[in-house]
Amino acid sequence: MNPTEPARAGRPSLARLAAIAAVFAAYAVAGKLALRLAFVHPSATAVWPPTGIALAAFLLLGPWVWPAVLAAAFLVNVTTAGGPLVALAIAAGNTLEGFLGAWVLKRWAHGRAAFDHPAGVLTFALAALGSTLVAATIGTGCLVAGGAASRAHAGVIWLTWWLGDAGGDFVVAPLILLARASYGMRWSLARVAEAAALGVTCVLVALAVFGPLLSLGVNRYPLAFVPMPVFIWAALRFGRRGAAIAVAVVYAVAVRATLSGFGPFARYGPNEALLLLEVFTIVASLTALMLAAVSLEERRLVDQLSLLVVTDGLTGLATYRELIRVLESEVQRSLRTARPFAVLFLDVDQLKGINDHYGHLTGSRALVRVAQVLRRACRAIDTAARYGGDEFALVLPETDEAAAGLVARRVGELLAEDAESPPITVSMGAAVFPVHGDTTNALLAAADKALYGDKARSSALPRASFP
Repeated sequence: MNPTEPARAGRPSLARLAAIAAVFAAYAVAGKLALRLAFVHPSATAVWPPTGIALAAFLLLGPWVWPAVLAAAFLVNVTTAGGPLVALAIAAGNTLEGFLGAWVLKRWAHGRAAFDHPAGVLTFALAALGSTLVAATIGTGCLVAGGAASRAHAGVIWLTWWLGDAGGDFVVAPLILLARASYGMRWSLARVAEAAALGVTCVLVALAVFGPLLSLGVNRYPLAFVPMPVFIWAALRFGRRGAAIAVAVVYAVAVRATLSGFGPFARYGPNEALLLLEVFTIVASLTALMLAAVSLEERRLVDQLSLLVVTDGLTGLATYRELIRVLESEVQRSLRTARPFAVLFLDVDQLKGINDHYGHLTGSRALVRVAQVLRRACRAIDTAARYGGDEFALVLPETDEAAAGLVARRVGELLAEDAESPPITVSMGAAVFPVHGDTTNALLAAADKALYGDKARSSALPRASFP
């Protein structure tokens, strides 16, 4: 059973229980570890991965996962600071921010597919920054109202809470949601080597900018922009998943190095340094994900245009351009192997009469019906194409005259079995390479001549004429 489907008979399925347990454990462990970096208040940290875990869980599993998020957030907060009521209120805010972020993405950005398009990435950014305002406001308000924090510190607690939660969305959520995203990615040996080089580069650049790798006193200069070319490399060459991984790697190294006193943000106090790092990471993640989405959209557009070049829009068969390419390839193959191949030309009889009597929609439907018959009559290695207008062509590799005649007969029989009105017949002509022509043009001319010879004979038998 799919864990996103409702449980039958009101009982949770085993998959659902396992998912709840996994989300609870991941959120609780990540939360307790993150609160070790709480400097302004025990319940507020500038590094909060659980927000990203919750957002991804709501998007992948559905709204029913809320008890896991609520219970884990309550456990983390009740064992940190404040009483049970404050912890419950904070947990409710944490749960609500994940639910709201997922709702916005499902409503306006196709949910987990938000990273497929630039507009979706922008919606993700707005959802992440907006939904985390809720948790920060509820959490800070509860701490102040419950006496666990003073009003004087409310501003810095709120800012820390908000940026920490937002950073968790920008780093962790894409990492989880894009774990299996790889549009058109082919993993050759060269691609694996490039991925390894990118990973090493991410670590080295992070250590150079934020860590102790450069010992020339430049670690206090504003060098946070230096990793951007690496993120561009990841986005353009490895797509959305590569961009998310690169940002996460640099972020992990930067957090540890910044807290150790290295990097451009270390001149400030630990909390201020982490807040500046969060701002950098949010901007870097948004830039990398946006660039990856633009690149993906461009590749999809190129693929669609490439498909239009080789596929006829009405029939779905190959276009004239693709037919010529296949013919030239078959000529070269036949010259190498000394095996013949055939070209079968077909022309729909009286298509103009069908258009005039039944209308052009019926005429177009007649062309589609012929295309369907050709697909049924073809082998996997054959190529069916729309030559132009009401003319079609079949390229039949390793086929002689006798075999081509059998294919023609099969086409005629299938058309005769078609019960759709009006009935359709075709005239057919065939030519075999190199018997009837030793070039592409000569072969097409021979098949075309045989086609019109068949029209002149007006044979009732479903067969093809040869030159």
